[in-house]
Parts: sequence; C-alpha cells; structure tokens
Amino acid sequence: MALRDSIRIMVVDDMSTSRGLLMQALDELGIRQVDYAADGRNALTKLAANPVHLVISDYNMPQMDGLHLLKALRENRTTSRIGFILVTGRADREIIETGQRLGMNNFLRKPFSTQQMRACIQAVVGAL
Repeated sequence: MALRDSIRIMVVDDMSTSRGLLMQALDELGIRQVDYAADGRNALTKLAANPVHLVISDYNMPQMDGLHLLKALRENRTTSRIGFILVTGRADREIIETGQRLGMNNFLRKPFSTQQMRACIQAVVGAL
C-alpha cells in the first residue's frame, strides 16, 4: 500500500478558500484521509482526540497563529510527534527560524503548486 493511501493529514486554515486550495492539492496527490479545522484551538481539540500523521497549517490566523499551534502541539505528549508544515505568504527569516526552533518539519510558501506541495510533504514523510 502506498503511503498516500494510509497517511492522515489535518489542514488548519481560517480562510475557507485557502483551506479548499490546500485540500484540493492533497486530493490531486491522491491523499484521501484529510480532516480540517478552521482555527488552531479547534485543531488542538481534534488532534488530542484523534492524532494524524501530518498537520499543514496556515501561519496567519486569528487568536492562535500557526507557530502558536505548533508550540502547543509540541508541548502535548499525545501530539508532540505529529509532522508539521507551515504555510505562509510571508516566509521571512524570523518566521522560519522560530518555526524551526519550535520543531517545524517544513514550510510551504504561498502561492504554491501541487508539485511543490508534493515535494514539501515528501521531505517530511517520504515518498507518496
């Protein structure tokens, strides 16, 4: 069985359009086990109850941005080993360095292509 058939991913983005683009790209890659959350707090609740293999999270969200979500995931024993990809339109040095310090596995710059997403995911989990 290919990894794309068994991997479970959660997409976290407060903007339904952006969330839809991420989920569409995952669908194009053949990844079918995809859940989503519209904010970091909801994502934490869902992930504590049902962990996934990989979280793909937007950086810029109200109340809890992607880096705060990453920090919370890493501090929780149940979710500390979940792979984490940060998606951002402002991939400036400070955001990336902070993410790396917190345990981010990779990042994806907006706008992105499906092939860029594939390469980003494969760098974290292996060949799809």
